[in-house]
Order: sequence, then C-alpha cells, then structure tokens
Amino acid sequence: MSKIASIFDLEDKARKRLPGVLFDYIHGGSEQQLTVQRNLDDMRALALRQHSLRNVAQRETAVTMAGDPARIPLAIGPTGLAGLTWANGECEAARAALQFGVPYCLSTCSINSIEDVAEAIAHKPFWFQLYLMKDKKVNESLIRRAFDANCSALVLTIDLHTQGKRWADEKDGLAVPPRLTPKNVLDMLVHLPWLAGMAGSRHHNFGNLEHEIKEGKSVGSLSKWIAEQFDPTFDERTVRWVREKWQRKLILKGVMHPDDARAAVDLGADAIIVSNHGGRQLDSAPSSISVLPMIADAVGSATQVLFDGGIRTGGDIVKAIGLGASACLSGRACLYGLAAEGREGVLCALTLFEQELHDCMMLAGLSSLSNIPPGVVTAQPPLGRR
Repeated sequence: MSKIASIFDLEDKARKRLPGVLFDYIHGGSEQQLTVQRNLDDMRALALRQHSLRNVAQRETAVTMAGDPARIPLAIGPTGLAGLTWANGECEAARAALQFGVPYCLSTCSINSIEDVAEAIAHKPFWFQLYLMKDKKVNESLIRRAFDANCSALVLTIDLHTQGKRWADEKDGLAVPPRLTPKNVLDMLVHLPWLAGMAGSRHHNFGNLEHEIKEGKSVGSLSKWIAEQFDPTFDERTVRWVREKWQRKLILKGVMHPDDARAAVDLGADAIIVSNHGGRQLDSAPSSISVLPMIADAVGSATQVLFDGGIRTGGDIVKAIGLGASACLSGRACLYGLAAEGREGVLCALTLFEQELHDCMMLAGLSSLSNIPPGVVTAQPPLGRR
C-alpha cells in the first residue's frame, strides 16, 4: 500500500474507493464551483514571512474551542452523509476525534443518529450542527436530543435559507441511498469494497430525522420532506429562539460579513465560524479566508472566531490563525480520510495536520499560535526591487 504523505493522497484514495456519485457529493460545490476554488486558491496565495533566528524547540498548539479542549487548533467540521462513505462513518469519525483529542461536530443530515454517536463515544461531549426546519417541533426535538446526548455545543448553520444548486449531484441522481440508475448501479458494482463495507452500516437513511416524521421510514418521502423544510424566514429572531432553547455553548456557522458577526455577539453567540459552507451554497461568494480579517477586527475579543474553508495543510491553520481566527474546522479533509480508510483515515488526516503544523511553526519561527506577529501571514511580496 502506498504511503499517505498528505491530505491530497487521502483525497485520491477516496476518489478511487467511492462510487462517482458519492465522491462528487463530498468533493464538489454549488453551480460553477467558483467559491470552492476560491477557498483553495486564496489560501494558497498567502505567504508566510519567516524569522529564522528563533528558538522553536518548544511549541504550544493546544487551544480551547467553545469551551472544549483541542490538542491542535482544529475540530472536525460537520459533513452530511458521511455515513455513506464508510459504514457507520459518523461514529468512526467521532471515535477518531476523541482518540486524537479534538472536538467532533455531527451534521443534522448524518446517517448515524445523535444517539448512535453518543453511544459510540461513551457519551463524551461532542458538538451537534443544527439545520433549522420549518417544523418547529422537529427543531425542538433535535435540540432536546442533542442536550440529552451530552452535546457541549450547538452549531447553528445560518446560511441555508434554501439549498444551493449542486449541478453534479443533480446530474448524478444523488439521493439517500443513491438512486439506482443504470449508471450508478454499474459504478457501485465496480466499487465492490465500498459496497461490501456498507452492508455493515447501522443506517442507510438520515438517522437523525427518520423518526421525527411519520413518513420517515420511506427514504424518498423523507428526502422530499427535508428539501422542502429549509426556511427562508430565518433571521435574528430565529437565532434568539434557539438561544432561549439551548443553554450550553452556541456557535453560529456561516458568518461572512462583519455586520452578521456583530449581530452574533448581540445575540449571545459563544463563537462564530467564518464559513461559506465550503462553497456549497452561494456560488461567487468570496473565499472565507479573504473576509476573515475584517470579521475578526469587527468583533475583537467579544466572541471566539473560528474558521472553515480550504484547510488542507497544517500551514493553512497557521495562515487562518495569523489572520484572526483562534482555531479552525475541517470538513472535507477529514471526510477524505474517512472515505479512504475509515477511522484510521481520519486519524491519519489529523496526524498529518499536527505534523505539518509543527513543521510550519518551526520553519516560520513561531513557538506559539496565540500571538502570531502582524505581517507573518501576508500577500506574496511583489517581484523586483522597489
């Protein structure tokens, strides 16, 4: 077996192991995928100005994220349908996060349920990401279930007034489970290790939602119900309602404007996540990293600023923290690991991030991430003598 040297190796292995319909889902974004590419391109365009005459023998990477300890400044971000990439995938990813020592966030649109994950990690704390539905009874039930499962933080996604159009998913016929078109059936048969592995999955449906509505046992009916439930009336009053219902840490995910960041502070958010949904919602949105500095400046120390979007290396974590984040989340990178090698793949991804983080800190002359000097993370200097 070839050695995994980077997240990109895990991505390649995931591409080979998964049917095309599933890889396209986890890898792609909305419409022309402009924002997906901007997240990557803008992160790569940043430069790190190094100081070499520094003692970096001792380095501090541990942080606290919304009150929870993290061995490195990274949490596993919420990703829908992770349990279709590996049997009981959300449970395996949560176990990996617990073993490594970083927070894990479960998606509303997961295959394993809140209760499955809580049981898998012996009711240790984890985060739950909430998509608010038009049906308030379902929202109240999900909030209550997350509280009962010992979730330490509720991550409320605020950028899903409607689902972004993902052209590849529509062409592939993505559904839960994947639609049995002749093309998809052939693709699944070509990927027999994945198909055989999925036979051991506890669920093949949206585990968090199948018992919430009477049609939940019908996969087609449940998928249709979910598609009709995203609420275009979502506003500040909605967040206040959630804040009243949820008495633990509340994180607002999907902040891309300083005004929304300031509003999040006023609404009592314990943290915000600067995120454009991984380029899966509004296409042509700016990259997350491009708006991070102005959002961090807007809120200062009034709330914790977390970052999501384009994290593929440990150096990317340094860049985000240098521009104002206190820690990051990674969805796709850890999902590539899960799809490639299950729990071991997630541990591999986290280990790569940690090793690269330490290497980057030493080479850039940083012993701590809590006080990265201004100018370390910068635009590439212009060529030629000035």
